[in-house]
Amino acid sequence: MGGAAALEKLVPVLLAFGGGVLLARRKIVPAEASKAFSDYAFLFAVPCYLFGNIYASDLAALFDWRAIGGYAGAAAIAVAAVAAGAVAYGIREPRAVALRVMAGVQVNTAYFAVPVFITVFGTAAPIFPILLFQVCVLSLVVIALMELGREGAAVGGPGRRLSRAVGASLATPLVLACNAGILLNLLSVHVPTVVLDGAAFVGDSASPVALFALGLHLGGLGLDVRGTTREEMALIGFKCLAFPMLTWAVCGMLFGVRGEWLAYLVLIAAMPTPQNLFIFAQRYDVGVDLSASIVIKSSVVSLLLLPVWLQVVAS
Repeated sequence: MGGAAALEKLVPVLLAFGGGVLLARRKIVPAEASKAFSDYAFLFAVPCYLFGNIYASDLAALFDWRAIGGYAGAAAIAVAAVAAGAVAYGIREPRAVALRVMAGVQVNTAYFAVPVFITVFGTAAPIFPILLFQVCVLSLVVIALMELGREGAAVGGPGRRLSRAVGASLATPLVLACNAGILLNLLSVHVPTVVLDGAAFVGDSASPVALFALGLHLGGLGLDVRGTTREEMALIGFKCLAFPMLTWAVCGMLFGVRGEWLAYLVLIAAMPTPQNLFIFAQRYDVGVDLSASIVIKSSVVSLLLLPVWLQVVAS
């Protein structure tokens, strides 16, 4: 894919995202409305898209265990590197370390990766196994550290709080939709065409609505580039540059992943820090300002670097 072709593929992404930014900056649409659009995408449109596509997919081709293993290996190295860096920086509190691990390793799948992959590749199927790995493994590591590091909780001990948090994580619409699609696919259960058509109709709106919501959110908050701290720059640089390069090295050189799957994994790793980081920070009352800044700035940096990564993976 040449540079011009890559830019052409990104035009719909920029249009939906830029429209949200412009309308929020001009106060035509209130930035607060981004939550309604985000909730629609996260709770309804994206799950509909995931369910229909997973149900109709060839799971043997979708779950390439070498590719998933390579990504898991790269993520494990990245988790260790970010945690070690945080400790070396003088951060020892478990919740603060977990927050930085999430900022540097987890990716924005629902609001960023899914719409970008649909636009560029025509499908978001390669994201499904990575999404499940992220939610069922990486998120549980972060939740465990957050819960075990929290003090003075009103109800229950660490074990009970952890089990509730894990249950809530696994019960998100995204995970339920993925698991339902996989289960019905494996059992060869016939889902009526009218249901699949309805899910496809709603799912088609996931990409533009999610990008528009992100644009509204960023347009309302704005960017304070001059106030970026060294720690923020380090985490954003690791997320947007080091982690994709690490993924390319581990998956390509150590696990022998080639072709389209290597391109998919590198691009997934290049996606920005998820908005859930801010939600986690608010819930556990740790690094709220830091998380908001990283979510916003990593989203902008990732968007700017997308043509570069598309060129790299195509070469």
